[in-house]
Amino acid sequence: MSSNTSFSDLALCPELQFTLQELGYKQPTPIQAQAIPKIIEGHDLLAEAQTGTGKTAAFALPIIEKLSKTPADKDYHAIRALVLTPTRELAVQVAENTFEYGRALNMRVISVFGGMRIDNQVRKLKRGADILVATPGRLLDLLQQKAINLDSLEVLVLDEADRMLDLGFIEPIKQIMEFAAEPRQTLLFSATIDESIEVLAEFYLNDPKKVRVAPRNSASQQVKQFAYSVDNADKSDVLSYLIKEGKWGQTLVFARTKNRVDLLVEYLQKEGIDAEAIHGDKSQRERTQTFKRFIDGRLHILVATDVAARGLDIESLPQVVNYDLPNVPENYVHRIGRTGRAGETGEAVSLVSGGEKEFLERIRNLIKQKIPLRPVPFIENGKVQQAETAPIKAGKKKKPKQKQVKRAAVEAYQPDDSVKPIRRSPFGK
Repeated sequence: MSSNTSFSDLALCPELQFTLQELGYKQPTPIQAQAIPKIIEGHDLLAEAQTGTGKTAAFALPIIEKLSKTPADKDYHAIRALVLTPTRELAVQVAENTFEYGRALNMRVISVFGGMRIDNQVRKLKRGADILVATPGRLLDLLQQKAINLDSLEVLVLDEADRMLDLGFIEPIKQIMEFAAEPRQTLLFSATIDESIEVLAEFYLNDPKKVRVAPRNSASQQVKQFAYSVDNADKSDVLSYLIKEGKWGQTLVFARTKNRVDLLVEYLQKEGIDAEAIHGDKSQRERTQTFKRFIDGRLHILVATDVAARGLDIESLPQVVNYDLPNVPENYVHRIGRTGRAGETGEAVSLVSGGEKEFLERIRNLIKQKIPLRPVPFIENGKVQQAETAPIKAGKKKKPKQKQVKRAAVEAYQPDDSVKPIRRSPFGK
């Protein structure tokens, strides 16, 4: 479709057009412009698009359009559309966005996921739901308990399918498929499409249309990438320096394990930095409240594991930090995709220890981009200088000069002192 495509060109009903106008949507993103017409026409779809391209609206809008043609009974809403997501956070966000899109058409949208009392969710589903958003494990529990059924299912969406496979959800997905009515329309959305995704699509999709709006395993050109050579023992101190002297506002930091997340947050808080953690050991209530504070601008630094942060739908995020480089290169693409969204620029900073240089090389090979590995810079007499410390070699532990670190500042990071709240992307993921 032309880059001048508008939502009025996409055959959406007047109620949806009005809702989009009220939400301030003016022009569909590429994934929306390509996917929406194909879904409305009834095709199965295999869609590859990077994080932040508007995937939620790409499937939610045409689903709502389709369901609106035959409104549900006033007393009970049979589940006619199901969206499977890999994480609790993503389930909540997809449901919230979908509810907003369907508000004028009285669409009943409910999310269910683990970490919450199942009896409360069963009670919430007594009147059914036009669109159910769920994580695989909790949905399977509800199906096996016969608390719900998918006998009326018309559309099934596998969102972030690559991540669901990474998290080992293939068996629950297979079991859920046995409960799902046929024939149905199946839509598979994924940030990356590899052989395992193609096999999944071949098994569950019927002659799908294919949409691809970004090169495979590519990093957004809107994101400036920096890599600094830092001994593992010095990472927390260097990060504190970058945050303070760089005057960073809201920043998402990725660490490898839950324990490293907690230790880093404890260190940053002792340094007087407003930081909180999200990971699998946190309750759903804690995770939801922490993430909301981050979106609202009341929390500056959010430290997370890959699993907890996957699916976080945020906009206008200035920095992403790889406190630990991922050992799976594709996760690097997912991480830095949290910044540089919706046409804005962003920065991705990686702190690379000697033992992680192999990971960095794999990432370079994957994204086909150069990411120079440099010593940590500092400011002296108003000018940016390179630290005297040479790049750290594997196995060598040399403490950086803390005097330099504490008074240094990075030229590339000089945002306004005021912190602007991050807005939840209206387009979803």
